[in-house]
Amino acid sequence: QVQLVESGGGLVQAGGSLRLSCAASERVFNFNAMNWYRQAPGIAREWVAGIAPPGSTSYADSVKGRFTISRDNTKNTVYLQMNSLMPEDTAVYYCQAGRGGLGYWGQGTQVTVSS
Repeated sequence: QVQLVESGGGLVQAGGSLRLSCAASERVFNFNAMNWYRQAPGIAREWVAGIAPPGSTSYADSVKGRFTISRDNTKNTVYLQMNSLMPEDTAVYYCQAGRGGLGYWGQGTQVTVSS
C-alpha cells in the first residue's frame, strides 16, 4: 500500500514563502509522475504542479514563476517551494502519485495566506 504524507503547511502572510514536503513509502522514481493539487473551500480540486522521471516539470498558469516542484530520490520525497504567496493560494494541498493507471493521495496539508 503506497503511503504519501504531506507536511509543511501553515499560516503565512501574503508575499511569504512555504515549502511543502511529500514523503512517499517507496521510491518516488517508481511512479509515472508525482503531482501537487489543491482544494479551496467550495472549489473543485485543481492541479498545481507535476514532476515526472527524469525530472521534467510542469505548472498551472496560476502558479508558474512562483512555485517550484522538485524531487529528492534519496529521501523518497517531493517538494513544492511556494514563493510570493497570495491569499488566493489558500487551500488544502495534496500530494498525488500515479502508476499503472492508479492514483494515490496523501491526507493533505493546509496552507493559509493572510492579506
